[in-house]
Amino acid sequence: MNTKTLMYILKRILLAVVTVWVVITVTFFVMHAVPGGPFVGEKAVTPAVQAAMEAKYGLDKPLSEQYFTYLKDITRLDFGPSLKSRGRYVTDMIFDGMKTSIKLGVIAAFIALAFGVVFGAIAALRRNKIIDRIIMVITTAFVSMPSFIMGSLLLVVFSTKLGWLPANGAQKNGLILPIITLSLYPMAYITRLTRSSMLEVLGQDYIRTAKAKGVSGVKIIFGHALKNSLIPVITYFGPMLAYIVTGSLVVEQIFAVPGIGRAFVNSITGRDYPLVMGTTIVLATLIVIMNLIGDIMYKIVDPRITLE
Repeated sequence: MNTKTLMYILKRILLAVVTVWVVITVTFFVMHAVPGGPFVGEKAVTPAVQAAMEAKYGLDKPLSEQYFTYLKDITRLDFGPSLKSRGRYVTDMIFDGMKTSIKLGVIAAFIALAFGVVFGAIAALRRNKIIDRIIMVITTAFVSMPSFIMGSLLLVVFSTKLGWLPANGAQKNGLILPIITLSLYPMAYITRLTRSSMLEVLGQDYIRTAKAKGVSGVKIIFGHALKNSLIPVITYFGPMLAYIVTGSLVVEQIFAVPGIGRAFVNSITGRDYPLVMGTTIVLATLIVIMNLIGDIMYKIVDPRITLE
């Protein structure tokens, strides 16, 4: 690794830290600016009891003091206790949810990547043929259809009507339908990205030169065209993986998957400030890390790219 690449990585890490800090700051103050609180609406909570609970969790202190106290705590990876799930710490809740969400998201992402690249390459190599048109029609439908509609459709067909798969994500084989639901949109998008990028690469001068020199079609496709057409796919794949892992809120709700998405939704509706902050930090960190990895992968895939 040369000095220029190392400096680029260090700058990106610094930018990532600043980005996460901005997300933390904005989320913290916006969340506290919303009317209400975590203890409002609970049964049998008198004003005195509510004041005591706020004092217990430090919510009675000035907002600036709460903010700096929170920043100091998260440097030790201490997200504090949950305000709604009494006796549980946010770190443990995130870890429990992420075990399922990571498995769900990673499998869905790599299924989407594998099928998307294959279908995109087939469509590019068979441009304007019947197989190309079929792939484009199907991927357009998947891109246009929201995940909650696709998830509901799969739930009705394969769980309610046919009874082949369970509707509850916590049951055995319960993650199959959520994985399919999560993978369809990115698979369709990657297919379209791969097709358009590969068509562009196939029209380059060096491809025509390779053909003129008698290089085999297989070597041209896999050694030149497909490899160089993966750059926009890599651009999309990093943030997509982070989003699927931590942002599959609707899908996890539809299939009752015990992942981080359900915990995040419940934390928002219940004004569980520490859990909202913890899940937001995890989401932001994953996205900036995957973006950084994606940028570094550019250089591996195409050495001509310079990192600045």
